[in-house]
Amino acid sequence: MDDAPPTPLRDAATSWLHHLRVERGVSANTLSAYRRDIDRYVDFLAADGIAAPQHVQECHVEAFLRSLREGCEGRRPLAASSAARTLVAVRGLHAFLELEGAAEDVAREVAPPAPARKLPKAIPLVDVEGLLDAAGGDRPGGLRDRALLEVLYGVGARVSELTGLDLDDIDIAARAVRLFGKGRKERVVPLGSFAADALAAYLTRERPDLAAKGRGTPAVFLNRRGSRLTRQSVYDILRAAAAAAGLEGDISPHTLRHSFATHLLEGGADVRVVQELLGHASVTTTQIYTMVSVQQLRETFAAAHPRAR
Repeated sequence: MDDAPPTPLRDAATSWLHHLRVERGVSANTLSAYRRDIDRYVDFLAADGIAAPQHVQECHVEAFLRSLREGCEGRRPLAASSAARTLVAVRGLHAFLELEGAAEDVAREVAPPAPARKLPKAIPLVDVEGLLDAAGGDRPGGLRDRALLEVLYGVGARVSELTGLDLDDIDIAARAVRLFGKGRKERVVPLGSFAADALAAYLTRERPDLAAKGRGTPAVFLNRRGSRLTRQSVYDILRAAAAAAGLEGDISPHTLRHSFATHLLEGGADVRVVQELLGHASVTTTQIYTMVSVQQLRETFAAAHPRAR
Protein backbone atom coordinates (compact mmCIF):
# COMPACT_ATOMS: atom_id res chain seq x y z
CA MET A 1 0.00 0.00 0.00
CA ASP A 2 2.98 2.28 0.54
CA ASP A 3 3.90 2.24 -3.20
CA ALA A 4 0.40 3.03 -4.45
CA PRO A 5 -0.74 6.63 -4.94
CA PRO A 6 -2.55 7.93 -1.85
CA THR A 7 -6.34 8.10 -1.91
CA PRO A 8 -8.89 8.68 0.86
CA LEU A 9 -9.67 4.95 0.85
CA ARG A 10 -6.02 3.94 1.10
CA ASP A 11 -5.49 6.42 3.92
CA ALA A 12 -8.52 5.00 5.74
CA ALA A 13 -7.18 1.47 5.31
CA THR A 14 -3.81 2.55 6.72
CA SER A 15 -5.59 4.10 9.72
CA TRP A 16 -7.50 0.86 10.32
CA LEU A 17 -4.31 -1.21 10.25
CA HIS A 18 -2.69 1.25 12.64
CA HIS A 19 -5.72 0.93 14.91
CA LEU A 20 -5.39 -2.86 14.91
CA ARG A 21 -1.69 -2.70 15.76
CA VAL A 22 -1.76 0.01 18.42
CA GLU A 23 -5.17 -0.18 20.05
CA ARG A 24 -6.17 -3.77 19.47
CA GLY A 25 -2.75 -5.39 19.85
CA VAL A 26 -3.16 -7.62 16.80
CA SER A 27 -0.20 -9.92 16.20
CA ALA A 28 2.33 -9.15 13.48
CA ASN A 29 1.35 -12.21 11.45
CA THR A 30 -2.35 -11.40 11.54
CA LEU A 31 -1.64 -7.77 10.71
CA SER A 32 0.48 -8.82 7.73
CA ALA A 33 -2.31 -11.05 6.43
CA TYR A 34 -4.88 -8.27 6.83
CA ARG A 35 -2.59 -5.86 5.03
CA ARG A 36 -2.30 -8.18 2.02
CA ASP A 37 -6.04 -8.72 1.92
CA ILE A 38 -6.85 -5.01 2.17
CA ASP A 39 -4.21 -4.09 -0.42
CA ARG A 40 -5.91 -6.43 -2.85
CA TYR A 41 -9.33 -5.03 -1.99
CA VAL A 42 -8.32 -1.39 -2.36
CA ASP A 43 -6.54 -2.16 -5.66
CA PHE A 44 -9.70 -3.87 -6.93
CA LEU A 45 -11.81 -0.84 -6.07
CA ALA A 46 -9.26 1.59 -7.53
CA ALA A 47 -9.39 -0.28 -10.84
CA ASP A 48 -13.12 0.47 -10.83
CA GLY A 49 -12.50 4.15 -10.16
CA ILE A 50 -13.48 4.05 -6.49
CA ALA A 51 -11.08 6.00 -4.30
CA ALA A 52 -13.19 7.25 -1.37
CA PRO A 53 -14.85 5.20 1.42
CA GLN A 54 -18.25 6.82 0.92
CA HIS A 55 -18.33 5.70 -2.71
CA VAL A 56 -18.11 1.99 -1.90
CA GLN A 57 -21.38 0.11 -2.15
CA GLU A 58 -22.43 -3.40 -1.13
CA CYS A 59 -22.37 -4.52 -4.76
CA HIS A 60 -18.67 -3.59 -4.94
CA VAL A 61 -17.87 -5.81 -1.96
CA GLU A 62 -19.83 -8.65 -3.54
CA ALA A 63 -18.02 -8.15 -6.85
CA PHE A 64 -14.67 -8.29 -5.06
CA LEU A 65 -15.67 -11.52 -3.37
CA ARG A 66 -16.66 -13.03 -6.71
CA SER A 67 -13.33 -12.01 -8.18
CA LEU A 68 -11.55 -13.87 -5.39
CA ARG A 69 -13.46 -17.06 -6.12
CA GLU A 70 -13.15 -16.78 -9.91
CA GLY A 71 -9.59 -15.48 -10.10
CA CYS A 72 -8.58 -12.40 -12.04
CA GLU A 73 -5.49 -10.54 -13.28
CA GLY A 74 -3.50 -13.75 -13.44
CA ARG A 75 -4.32 -14.72 -9.86
CA ARG A 76 -5.53 -18.18 -9.04
CA PRO A 77 -9.08 -18.52 -7.68
CA LEU A 78 -9.18 -18.69 -3.90
CA ALA A 79 -10.77 -21.52 -1.98
CA ALA A 80 -13.97 -20.64 -0.14
CA SER A 81 -12.14 -20.65 3.20
CA SER A 82 -9.46 -18.24 1.92
CA ALA A 83 -12.02 -15.92 0.36
CA ALA A 84 -13.99 -15.94 3.62
CA ARG A 85 -10.84 -14.99 5.53
CA THR A 86 -10.30 -12.06 3.16
CA LEU A 87 -13.89 -10.97 3.69
CA VAL A 88 -13.19 -10.82 7.43
CA ALA A 89 -10.58 -8.15 6.75
CA VAL A 90 -12.91 -6.24 4.43
CA ARG A 91 -15.68 -6.32 7.00
CA GLY A 92 -13.29 -5.13 9.67
CA LEU A 93 -12.29 -2.16 7.54
CA HIS A 94 -15.88 -1.12 6.83
CA ALA A 95 -16.94 -1.56 10.45
CA PHE A 96 -14.06 0.74 11.39
CA LEU A 97 -15.10 3.29 8.75
CA GLU A 98 -18.63 3.40 10.16
CA LEU A 99 -17.31 3.69 13.71
CA GLU A 100 -15.19 6.66 12.63
CA GLY A 101 -18.14 8.25 10.86
CA ALA A 102 -16.41 8.09 7.49
CA ALA A 103 -18.92 5.87 5.69
CA GLU A 104 -21.78 3.44 6.19
CA ASP A 105 -20.82 -0.21 6.76
CA VAL A 106 -21.66 -1.70 3.36
CA ALA A 107 -19.99 -5.07 4.03
CA ARG A 108 -22.07 -6.09 7.01
CA GLU A 109 -24.67 -8.04 5.03
CA VAL A 110 -22.29 -9.65 2.52
CA ALA A 111 -22.28 -13.38 3.18
CA PRO A 112 -19.04 -15.33 2.96
CA PRO A 113 -18.86 -18.05 0.31
CA ALA A 114 -20.12 -21.42 1.43
CA PRO A 115 -17.31 -23.92 1.87
CA ALA A 116 -17.14 -26.66 -0.72
CA ARG A 117 -19.29 -29.53 0.41
CA LYS A 118 -17.15 -32.56 0.94
CA LEU A 119 -18.28 -35.62 -0.89
CA PRO A 120 -18.95 -38.54 1.40
CA LYS A 121 -16.19 -41.09 1.45
CA ALA A 122 -17.22 -44.44 0.03
CA ILE A 123 -15.04 -47.47 -0.56
CA PRO A 124 -15.40 -49.89 -3.48
CA LEU A 125 -17.49 -53.02 -3.06
CA VAL A 126 -14.41 -55.22 -3.29
CA ASP A 127 -12.94 -53.37 -0.28
CA VAL A 128 -16.19 -53.74 1.66
CA GLU A 129 -16.17 -57.47 0.96
CA GLY A 130 -12.53 -57.70 2.05
CA LEU A 131 -13.37 -55.82 5.24
CA LEU A 132 -16.27 -58.12 6.05
CA ASP A 133 -14.23 -61.23 5.30
CA ALA A 134 -11.50 -60.00 7.64
CA ALA A 135 -13.96 -59.54 10.50
CA GLY A 136 -14.96 -62.41 12.73
CA GLY A 137 -13.13 -65.70 12.54
CA ASP A 138 -12.85 -68.29 15.32
CA ARG A 139 -11.66 -65.90 17.99
CA PRO A 140 -13.95 -64.85 20.89
CA GLY A 141 -16.35 -62.20 19.69
CA GLY A 142 -15.74 -63.10 16.07
CA LEU A 143 -19.36 -63.94 15.24
CA ARG A 144 -20.48 -60.69 16.87
CA ASP A 145 -17.96 -58.62 14.96
CA ARG A 146 -18.94 -60.16 11.63
CA ALA A 147 -22.65 -59.71 12.32
CA LEU A 148 -22.12 -56.14 13.50
CA LEU A 149 -20.30 -55.08 10.34
CA GLU A 150 -22.66 -56.99 8.06
CA VAL A 151 -25.61 -55.15 9.60
CA LEU A 152 -23.80 -51.80 9.61
CA TYR A 153 -23.19 -52.01 5.86
CA GLY A 154 -26.25 -54.10 5.03
CA VAL A 155 -28.77 -51.56 6.27
CA GLY A 156 -26.73 -48.34 6.14
CA ALA A 157 -27.20 -47.72 9.85
CA ARG A 158 -25.68 -44.89 11.83
CA VAL A 159 -23.42 -46.12 14.61
CA SER A 160 -25.88 -44.85 17.24
CA GLU A 161 -28.68 -46.78 15.54
CA LEU A 162 -26.57 -49.92 15.55
CA THR A 163 -25.60 -49.74 19.21
CA GLY A 164 -29.22 -48.89 20.09
CA LEU A 165 -30.60 -52.07 18.51
CA ASP A 166 -32.60 -54.29 20.87
CA LEU A 167 -33.70 -57.87 20.29
CA ASP A 168 -37.27 -56.75 19.64
CA ASP A 169 -36.01 -54.54 16.81
CA ILE A 170 -34.92 -57.41 14.58
CA ASP A 171 -36.99 -60.01 12.74
CA ILE A 172 -34.66 -62.42 10.99
CA ALA A 173 -37.55 -64.51 9.61
CA ALA A 174 -39.04 -61.45 7.96
CA ARG A 175 -35.55 -60.14 7.15
CA ALA A 176 -36.23 -56.69 8.62
CA VAL A 177 -34.66 -54.36 11.18
CA ARG A 178 -36.27 -51.47 13.01
CA LEU A 179 -33.96 -48.50 13.49
CA PHE A 180 -34.44 -45.35 15.56
CA GLY A 181 -32.73 -42.39 13.93
CA LYS A 182 -32.36 -38.75 14.85
CA GLY A 183 -35.14 -37.55 17.10
CA ARG A 184 -36.10 -41.18 17.71
CA LYS A 185 -37.69 -41.28 14.28
CA GLU A 186 -38.48 -44.90 13.51
CA ARG A 187 -37.93 -46.69 10.21
CA VAL A 188 -37.96 -50.33 9.15
CA VAL A 189 -35.35 -51.44 6.64
CA PRO A 190 -34.87 -54.77 4.87
CA LEU A 191 -32.10 -57.09 6.00
CA GLY A 192 -30.08 -58.78 3.27
CA SER A 193 -29.29 -62.49 3.36
CA PHE A 194 -25.62 -62.04 4.28
CA ALA A 195 -26.47 -59.81 7.24
CA ALA A 196 -29.38 -62.06 8.28
CA ASP A 197 -27.20 -65.18 8.25
CA ALA A 198 -24.38 -63.50 10.18
CA LEU A 199 -26.85 -62.11 12.72
CA ALA A 200 -28.54 -65.49 13.19
CA ALA A 201 -25.18 -67.18 13.79
CA TYR A 202 -24.22 -64.60 16.41
CA LEU A 203 -27.57 -64.69 18.22
CA THR A 204 -27.66 -68.46 18.53
CA ARG A 205 -24.01 -69.35 19.04
CA GLU A 206 -22.33 -66.41 20.77
CA ARG A 207 -24.72 -63.89 22.28
CA PRO A 208 -26.11 -66.28 24.95
CA ASP A 209 -22.64 -66.68 26.47
CA LEU A 210 -22.08 -62.93 26.45
CA ALA A 211 -25.54 -62.25 27.91
CA ALA A 212 -24.88 -64.68 30.79
CA LYS A 213 -22.10 -62.36 31.99
CA GLY A 214 -24.38 -59.34 32.19
CA ARG A 215 -27.66 -58.25 33.73
CA GLY A 216 -30.15 -59.21 31.08
CA THR A 217 -29.88 -56.22 28.74
CA PRO A 218 -32.07 -56.43 25.61
CA ALA A 219 -29.25 -55.01 23.46
CA VAL A 220 -28.42 -57.03 20.36
CA PHE A 221 -24.69 -56.36 20.40
CA LEU A 222 -22.94 -57.03 23.69
CA ASN A 223 -19.42 -56.59 24.97
CA ARG A 224 -17.49 -59.26 26.85
CA ARG A 225 -19.09 -58.15 30.13
CA GLY A 226 -22.58 -58.69 28.78
CA SER A 227 -23.38 -54.98 28.49
CA ARG A 228 -24.50 -52.98 25.46
CA LEU A 229 -21.67 -52.35 23.03
CA THR A 230 -20.51 -48.72 22.92
CA ARG A 231 -19.91 -46.50 19.92
CA GLN A 232 -16.18 -46.55 20.63
CA SER A 233 -16.18 -50.35 20.62
CA VAL A 234 -17.80 -50.33 17.18
CA TYR A 235 -15.05 -48.01 15.92
CA ASP A 236 -12.40 -50.30 17.40
CA ILE A 237 -13.94 -53.42 15.84
CA LEU A 238 -14.17 -51.75 12.45
CA ARG A 239 -10.62 -50.42 12.53
CA ALA A 240 -9.27 -53.82 13.50
CA ALA A 241 -11.09 -55.41 10.57
CA ALA A 242 -9.86 -52.68 8.20
CA ALA A 243 -6.27 -53.24 9.34
CA ALA A 244 -6.65 -57.00 8.88
CA ALA A 245 -8.01 -56.40 5.37
CA GLY A 246 -5.08 -54.13 4.52
CA LEU A 247 -7.29 -51.08 3.93
CA GLU A 248 -5.55 -47.73 4.30
CA GLY A 249 -7.01 -44.44 5.39
CA ASP A 250 -9.60 -43.63 8.00
CA ILE A 251 -12.39 -46.21 7.82
CA SER A 252 -15.27 -45.30 10.11
CA PRO A 253 -18.83 -46.58 10.61
CA HIS A 254 -19.99 -43.65 8.49
CA THR A 255 -17.75 -44.92 5.69
CA LEU A 256 -19.89 -48.04 5.49
CA ARG A 257 -23.07 -45.94 5.59
CA HIS A 258 -21.75 -43.81 2.72
CA SER A 259 -20.74 -46.93 0.82
CA PHE A 260 -24.20 -48.45 1.35
CA ALA A 261 -25.87 -45.39 -0.20
CA THR A 262 -23.38 -45.01 -3.04
CA HIS A 263 -23.52 -48.67 -4.04
CA LEU A 264 -27.33 -48.59 -4.06
CA LEU A 265 -27.40 -45.57 -6.35
CA GLU A 266 -24.75 -47.05 -8.63
CA GLY A 267 -26.91 -50.17 -8.82
CA GLY A 268 -29.86 -48.13 -10.07
CA ALA A 269 -31.83 -47.46 -6.87
CA ASP A 270 -34.08 -44.40 -6.86
CA VAL A 271 -32.75 -41.56 -4.74
CA ARG A 272 -36.01 -41.34 -2.77
CA VAL A 273 -35.82 -45.02 -1.88
CA VAL A 274 -32.28 -44.46 -0.63
CA GLN A 275 -33.56 -41.45 1.33
CA GLU A 276 -36.03 -43.68 3.16
CA LEU A 277 -33.44 -46.36 3.82
CA LEU A 278 -31.00 -43.83 5.28
CA GLY A 279 -33.64 -42.04 7.32
CA HIS A 280 -32.90 -38.62 5.82
CA ALA A 281 -35.54 -36.00 6.51
CA SER A 282 -34.85 -34.32 3.16
CA VAL A 283 -33.97 -35.82 -0.19
CA THR A 284 -31.49 -32.96 -0.62
CA THR A 285 -29.25 -34.63 1.94
CA THR A 286 -29.40 -37.88 0.03
CA GLN A 287 -28.68 -36.28 -3.33
CA ILE A 288 -25.08 -35.61 -2.36
CA TYR A 289 -24.50 -39.31 -2.90
CA THR A 290 -25.46 -38.89 -6.53
CA MET A 291 -22.58 -36.42 -6.75
CA VAL A 292 -20.24 -39.21 -5.68
CA SER A 293 -21.38 -41.38 -8.56
CA VAL A 294 -21.08 -38.51 -11.04
CA GLN A 295 -17.57 -37.79 -9.78
CA GLN A 296 -16.60 -41.42 -10.28
CA LEU A 297 -18.01 -41.28 -13.81
CA ARG A 298 -15.94 -38.19 -14.55
CA GLU A 299 -12.79 -39.83 -13.25
CA THR A 300 -13.40 -42.99 -15.29
CA PHE A 301 -14.15 -40.92 -18.40
CA ALA A 302 -11.03 -38.79 -17.96
CA ALA A 303 -8.84 -41.87 -17.55
CA ALA A 304 -10.33 -43.96 -20.35
CA HIS A 305 -11.59 -41.74 -23.15
CA PRO A 306 -8.97 -40.74 -25.76
CA ARG A 307 -10.52 -37.31 -26.25
CA ALA A 308 -11.27 -36.56 -22.60
CA ARG A 309 -8.31 -34.26 -21.97
